[in-house]
Amino acid sequence: MADDFFEEIEEDEVDGVGGEQELFEHFRFVVDKGQAMVRIDKHLVNCMSNTSRNRIQEAADAGNILVNGKPVKSNYRIKPYDIISIVLSYPPSQFEIIPQDIPINIVYEDDDIILVNKQPNLVVHPGFGNFDGTLLNAIAWHLKDHPEFDANDSRIGLVHRIDKDTSGLILIAKTEEAKAHLGKQFFNKTTQRRYHALVWGNVKEDEGTIVGALARDPRDRMLFTVFPEGENPLAKHAVTHYKVLERFAYVTLVECRLETGRTHQIRVHMKHIGHTLFNDERYGGHIILKGTNTAMYKAFVKNCFYICPRQALHAKTLGFVHPRTGEFMHFESELPDDMQELIDKWRKYAKLLAEE
Repeated sequence: MADDFFEEIEEDEVDGVGGEQELFEHFRFVVDKGQAMVRIDKHLVNCMSNTSRNRIQEAADAGNILVNGKPVKSNYRIKPYDIISIVLSYPPSQFEIIPQDIPINIVYEDDDIILVNKQPNLVVHPGFGNFDGTLLNAIAWHLKDHPEFDANDSRIGLVHRIDKDTSGLILIAKTEEAKAHLGKQFFNKTTQRRYHALVWGNVKEDEGTIVGALARDPRDRMLFTVFPEGENPLAKHAVTHYKVLERFAYVTLVECRLETGRTHQIRVHMKHIGHTLFNDERYGGHIILKGTNTAMYKAFVKNCFYICPRQALHAKTLGFVHPRTGEFMHFESELPDDMQELIDKWRKYAKLLAEE
């Protein structure tokens, strides 16, 4: 996605902010309050997958990178709360969100917010490779007769995100005021979020806390990895609390409570302590990591992969303060069929083992 974007910068030949050309924001990043002061080109390489530092430097030279509304060079050192924008001379029409009749499970809705229990294998927002068929296309259809809702207005819409293959609760703001209010809650970490995950191995401790700063893996920038605190200035502080819900011989069902909300946080943190999420292909959970070498066991696990062909992760609960009423709201969602069937299958398998 980012590579295509920076190729467009070269083709577009933007004159810079000082000219008369109107510029349109394509990407926006808000620097965390605990972020170290590093060069902006180095920071953006970490934020944007599949792009190079050289491309970012060229974009800065062309006036396409703004901080707090003003163009900066690639050696600018970012500060906490800086707003970084990447702009072009045309609107991001290739990501225009068009209404599409896609079934979604709306848990709650009022004049300010919509809460959806997202099904697995549904992309949240359009991007290269996923121009449509997303949750936002579904929301645009649902609100197509709502005169004040514009699905292409970045000031409203998604308040947070979850991965394509992660199921569960996700919050959408209908108004600019609602998004600002809710966005502040997520930024200040005052929301309450709990996930259910099936992980490889027997998690020995009944509960625990994982603290580890996260940044892109220098060997594979599609992945994130844990760095010791202070070692990597681009790594973001992350905390996950976990509690064992049930043990099934070679896998464990855990509840994870997010204190921070980093990209792939649960997936990376659980792998870091030796308990990769079941069938998480990106982080190596799609192969047998625990158990026996018998043909029967291998066939059983293969069938489990087939039943739940994704990482076994579900955003189970979400709590937040309503942006208009000030009331604290708490929601719980049912596990999707694939994950529930997977858990039931492991529960039955563990019971049979115990009876032998």
